Amino acid sequence: MKQSARRMIAGCSEATVTPEQVSVDNLEEFVPTTTATSGGRGRSSKSDGKRSESLVSIVRGDILSARSTQCSTTAVGRKSYGKYRLLACLAVFLLAVTTSAISHAEELPLWEAGLGVAGLSLPDYRGSDQQRFYVLPLPYLVYRGDLLRLNNHGITGLLFHSERVRLNISADAWAPVNSSEDTARRGMPDLKPVVQIGPSIEITLYRDTNSERVVQFWLPVRAAIATDLSRWNDIGYVFNPQLTFDCNNTGPGKGWDFGLAVGPLFATEPYHEYYYGVTPRYVVPGSRPTYDARGGYSGSMLILTVTKRLGHFWFGAFARYDELSGAVFANSPLMRTDQSVMVGLGCAWVFAESKTLVHAPL
Repeated sequence: MKQSARRMIAGCSEATVTPEQVSVDNLEEFVPTTTATSGGRGRSSKSDGKRSESLVSIVRGDILSARSTQCSTTAVGRKSYGKYRLLACLAVFLLAVTTSAISHAEELPLWEAGLGVAGLSLPDYRGSDQQRFYVLPLPYLVYRGDLLRLNNHGITGLLFHSERVRLNISADAWAPVNSSEDTARRGMPDLKPVVQIGPSIEITLYRDTNSERVVQFWLPVRAAIATDLSRWNDIGYVFNPQLTFDCNNTGPGKGWDFGLAVGPLFATEPYHEYYYGVTPRYVVPGSRPTYDARGGYSGSMLILTVTKRLGHFWFGAFARYDELSGAVFANSPLMRTDQSVMVGLGCAWVFAESKTLVHAPL
């Protein structure tokens, strides 16, 4: 049985910055190798029917990135970042709200397609005290191939599969941030979209007879790349071990699928530097001192998801809470709160499906 995809993305906004601020030549300035120094810190307010697989997550994983070059201040640059923001925020919902929703024995269509709408409430980034609301179109795509799958796991390539262990290649993504719209980052370079790819081991600890109650331990490790599609920069690694629990085909009238995931997050120095580092160029006396981020513990997260398939309609919602106290970047002046909350709600109409039926993988 497929399990719920659980990762969120933080800030989703347009971004512009002058070319002089960041370039290929001075990129090293944004990924320093020095150890962390303390800095000032402000604080502020803080299936049924076919029991189908859930909405495809285009991405899975907690979002950590690192600095890279930025777009120009031209109208074309602003328009491009608007498209990045739309796609990245959409990816947040696709990945976070989906949960397990298939039968262990049923034959299901090889592929399904649909369209809907989603609403999201997200902070600019983990540790930001500014929350934004988005309304987005919501595609529903599922493909149940033997090696390549699009589903609630995201886009995955199955390398190994036994009764208890799966080894996948998974791809994830994260959103850009417009620093001019965030009080803590104002005047700093904008954050580009980040894509992640790497192996993910999923170990099944418990599964009942009907695969309606499943407990797993996930060990995803991914390399990340910051990109605006014209330039690509390797920016380090992310590790997010987590314990997951799925309760499927339950609730009033059956057909409801619930998911829970909890675990710590870790990242290399470039990731943390991307979000929380401050170089001398962007120091603001009295409020934003220089800060060199370290690699290590990046907080912990708790994610709850629920989905329901009702005929040709799919419904889903998620809530995620991140606790950042004790993180290695806790003293960054860009950290404005120790808590992060993200929520989303969406629905989709499934209007097309394959006539070819396949056995749903466990």
